[in-house]
Amino acid sequence: MLFNSIQFAIFLPIVFLLYWFVFDRFISKSEHQLRLQNAFVVVASYVFYGWWDWRFLLLIAFTSFCSWGSGLLIGKAESNKKAKTWMWLNIILNLGILATFKYYDFFVTEFGQLFHISTDGLLLKVILPVGISFYTFQALSYSIDVYRGKIEPTTDIIAFFAFISFFPQLVAGPIERATNLLPQFLKKREFDYDTAVDGMRQILWGLFKKIVVADNCAVYVDQVFSNYTNESGSTLLLAAIFFTFQIYGDFSGYSDIAIGTAKLFGIKLMRNFNVPYFSRDIAEFWRRWHISLTTWFRDYVYIPLGGSRVSKAKVIRNTFIIFLVSGLWHGANWTFIVWGAYHALLFLPLILTGKNRKYTNQVAEGRILPTLKELGQMLLTFFLSVFGWVIFRSENIEQAWEYVCRVCNESVFTIPEAKENSALFMNIIVLMVVEWLQRGKPHVLDISSIKKGYLRWMVYFGLLFFLFAFGGNATNFIYFQF
Repeated sequence: MLFNSIQFAIFLPIVFLLYWFVFDRFISKSEHQLRLQNAFVVVASYVFYGWWDWRFLLLIAFTSFCSWGSGLLIGKAESNKKAKTWMWLNIILNLGILATFKYYDFFVTEFGQLFHISTDGLLLKVILPVGISFYTFQALSYSIDVYRGKIEPTTDIIAFFAFISFFPQLVAGPIERATNLLPQFLKKREFDYDTAVDGMRQILWGLFKKIVVADNCAVYVDQVFSNYTNESGSTLLLAAIFFTFQIYGDFSGYSDIAIGTAKLFGIKLMRNFNVPYFSRDIAEFWRRWHISLTTWFRDYVYIPLGGSRVSKAKVIRNTFIIFLVSGLWHGANWTFIVWGAYHALLFLPLILTGKNRKYTNQVAEGRILPTLKELGQMLLTFFLSVFGWVIFRSENIEQAWEYVCRVCNESVFTIPEAKENSALFMNIIVLMVVEWLQRGKPHVLDISSIKKGYLRWMVYFGLLFFLFAFGGNATNFIYFQF
């Protein structure tokens, strides 16, 4: 079920009303109220997920049950060795399921091509379950954190199933930690009007980014990438820039809708994007882009490898490992692995000079405009990410290489083919201006400080106008494929 669909527009109000006005009010005297409310969350989440393909409900239920059981076994283990064994068994089981569905055919095919043998009879040719990378990592974090003593294993299986399957963030994140999300399902939740209104604002901004920016960028990007050998360098560069905004509007838009929807149910999810295209170097970019995945790899891969507390050579090794693994997490294609390596190489000068944590504050903090130096840094970082997104968007390495080569020739100085795209430029400008002005807020449409109600309603109606005026090119969320 897509967030930008009629089905979800019907589904969400029904779930909201049942959640608060049936399970919270009419049965509030029941001692089992919380469990019933959590059970309803699970049912609603399974309806949401099963709308795509009900067969994979068994898979997410199996993952949830095994991860819940592993937590109990780790908690009851008589020794650290046994606890560690149960943790690793759950990790191997979950990664094994993920690898089977996501990577098996890829590696078998690559093996066959390497040794020039036919592998057709060995391929599974199974559909990749939507969101499997997201909920698998969420399940893994639970057993690891139980083993580390960061959270007590829960005996409440319904709350745990709700934690794994909570529908707003089920298929494309944010990838939540058990230490943040699970305790929220173990205590009574109170409806808060101001929080719900704030959630609606965040949903509205997420829909703007997805429908107005990402979906309209997709039309131009798909046309150019499918015919890139016949386009000028300037047109290819423009398409790459549009894809840079497409993937940001698409993925961060999903995250905003997910976080805003969760607020409607009294649940707080972590922030997943923090105006990444205003970053002054690539390290800052990765502290602001897909934060839930970046911090997941930091906490569960980078730090266990020694993090930054080891020699320079090992820091470089650790950095390359997490970026290569991050690339592979995105999909079974060499383009994602090369994309990860590309960003690791961009990190290299910052590590060698010890400047990888130079920028941890907001750019131009306390000022309206950036300095010329800051502007130059942001533009450089932006265009470095643009070329990375070319690799990410390409079907294969050959296409990515040829695309970049065609950009880097004299035709890049010609006028690009951008007919009938003046509105798209305007939409992107609106996106960037609003995000710049609101860059220090918890989320971009946090306008609660505007006291005059009519001004807030002008903002709402303005965004609704954009949604109705520029909607109509609905596409799936890009990260559904991961």
